[in-house]
Amino acid sequence: MTRPESHVDEPAGRFAYDGLERIFHEKARLGIMTSLVTHSRGLVFGDLKDLCQLTDGNLSRHLQILHEAGFVEIWKGFHKKRPQTLCRVTVEGRDRFLEYINVLETVVQDALKAGSEPAAGAAAAEGWSPV
Repeated sequence: MTRPESHVDEPAGRFAYDGLERIFHEKARLGIMTSLVTHSRGLVFGDLKDLCQLTDGNLSRHLQILHEAGFVEIWKGFHKKRPQTLCRVTVEGRDRFLEYINVLETVVQDALKAGSEPAAGAAAAEGWSPV
């Protein structure tokens, strides 16, 4: 049995995408970071919860993870005598998240480029058959 053709012109690890940080790659944290990056003055906890459609506990846990990593800062205060929590992205958080987004753009470009090539359903290399 022969091996399928390898793409000699592609460097090893071409699709490893080292810049995809696991901390941002979770759906809820992706939404939280996107919300905070697009609201530079920060968001009150309730507004962030609504934007991301998360429960209080779920949002709290994800914010804790992002805060411990140094990507989000949490401020406590009062508005009209009611306690409020303000969440803001840090400078490091913004920079690292934007780097992550740049890598995601590369993933999308690679996938779109592959999608414009002939269908994968075409015959495989000689000696191979579907399982």
